[in-house]
Amino acid sequence: MEKSEKRKLNREQIKELGYFTRFIKPYMTEFIIGLVLLFLSSVIVMAFPYLAGEMADIANGKSKLHLNLNQVGGLLLIILVLQGIVSYVRVILFTIFSEKSMADVRVALYQKLITLPIVFYDKNRVGELVSRITADVDQLQQVLSVTMAEFIRQILILIVGITLLMISSPRLSLLMLATFPLIVIAAYFFGRFIRRLSKDRQEKLASTNTVVDETLQTIHTVKSFTNEWFEFGRYRDKIQEVVKTALHLAKYRASFGSFVIVVLFGGIFFLLWFGARMVQNGTMTVGQLVAFIAYTMFIGGAIGSLGNFYTTIVSAIGGTERIREILSHPVEVTTNRHLARPLVTGNITFDDVQFRYPTREDVPVLKGIDMEIGAGRKIALVGSSGAGKSTIAQLLLRFYEPTGGQILLDGQPIAGMELQSYRSILGLVPQEVILFGGTIRENILYGNPDANESQLIDAAKQANAWEFIQSFPEGLETKVGERGIKLSGGQRQRIAIARAILRDPKILILDEATSSLDAESERVVQDALDNLMQGRTSVIIAHRLATIKEVDCIYVIEHGKVIESGTHDELAAIPDGAYSSFAKLQFDTSE
Repeated sequence: MEKSEKRKLNREQIKELGYFTRFIKPYMTEFIIGLVLLFLSSVIVMAFPYLAGEMADIANGKSKLHLNLNQVGGLLLIILVLQGIVSYVRVILFTIFSEKSMADVRVALYQKLITLPIVFYDKNRVGELVSRITADVDQLQQVLSVTMAEFIRQILILIVGITLLMISSPRLSLLMLATFPLIVIAAYFFGRFIRRLSKDRQEKLASTNTVVDETLQTIHTVKSFTNEWFEFGRYRDKIQEVVKTALHLAKYRASFGSFVIVVLFGGIFFLLWFGARMVQNGTMTVGQLVAFIAYTMFIGGAIGSLGNFYTTIVSAIGGTERIREILSHPVEVTTNRHLARPLVTGNITFDDVQFRYPTREDVPVLKGIDMEIGAGRKIALVGSSGAGKSTIAQLLLRFYEPTGGQILLDGQPIAGMELQSYRSILGLVPQEVILFGGTIRENILYGNPDANESQLIDAAKQANAWEFIQSFPEGLETKVGERGIKLSGGQRQRIAIARAILRDPKILILDEATSSLDAESERVVQDALDNLMQGRTSVIIAHRLATIKEVDCIYVIEHGKVIESGTHDELAAIPDGAYSSFAKLQFDTSE
């Protein structure tokens, strides 16, 4: 597990927060009013120690306010109610400010994520990106709604408390300031060290769980290799590491407990003893001593909590860096809806197309692909795994741009076309169909949200999906489950075909659309695909050659180059040809 780097608040990180001004600005009124109420709340709370001291002095007959206990009690009750009202309104205002501004950040992040190019997702893990939109924003929201307010409050309490102490008891205050802050700061750093050791123990304990998880997940492998002894030893060693760390932690935890009892409480009792002597000498009243002790507790709490709040704020600023990196990344499309589709014939030309993946620039994938695909014609790409077939489809979809050569549509380079308009004429039926977790209706309408009921049903019929849809009690309203798990592979494939039919693409890409299906499902799906390909320029990535016998041209791809092209009969007749070798293997096996 990676150790998080130590962060310090610097000018650059403060500038990072400035980037989020556009999200915060609309709600600054609530924030400013909240800050004013926070100041009032912090000042009001400092009246409690003073009035508590006055009650002690009244009880001893030495009050300077000339009030009785009931009057001071009533004043305390009024201040308490006022403090409650101010705190309530402040919390509501800060919540409005943080919730609405962070909602805008989340919306902006999601909008950015869905408009980023595929290359971005090749370089970033989806789990980490989800963490940005959840954990990082949550952390920032926590800072804006709670931590920042408490941080400011503790600073105000510290300043006001020390000022009041210096005015009321300067001698005792100087003694306190010379000793107490040092004790509190030492306790804070001691506590941080213990928390770090505790975290180390948790990580070691988590590693033991990893061993258990790995062993039980691969229990068949463990038993087939008779390696129970090895796994037992591995787990026992991990547990011993946990015990060793826990004992080490216990020593420091015990030392910390002793430190708190002896030093921290010792310091408090020393101040109490010194103050009691001042009361005995007549240089301080009992009420002043009570107020002093109360103020000291407030100040100690403020000093102790400032470090934690500071760490939380700096951590959140680190999260803002990651959020800003995403928000500042250049997009490939917008979220504006493009209803206008370009009028194209559908002639596609690959002119010496070369390509290397951005994440593997040292490996050439396509090494000069030349192909001519006439409008309305069906072509197939055949070749061994890794030959570059799917890469050609991805370039046609403009998930990536060629590193050499160009792709033309009706004689125009597709690189110069507006991306959303260009993609609106394309349709894709992938090998592995992953549906959205809604209803069958919603998944089919994804191809054209404006389609009416008759168009929807007609698309389902052409895809050979209407019969099984009607067999479900809820019909089109049937929930498909997460990723379409409630449907079989053939049913998911036909839903995808219906979706593509409803989209009515001019150019169709079929990426091994039947390779994972059984024979019966393949026959039904292939019939639906034949309906879909009628009158459309179709590019088929084929695994099973039986499905492409009737296409207009087959291109055999090997090592990023076209090594053969022609019809099924022409290629099968080439002695020792690559296609004829594939055909012999498949058809001989099937016979």
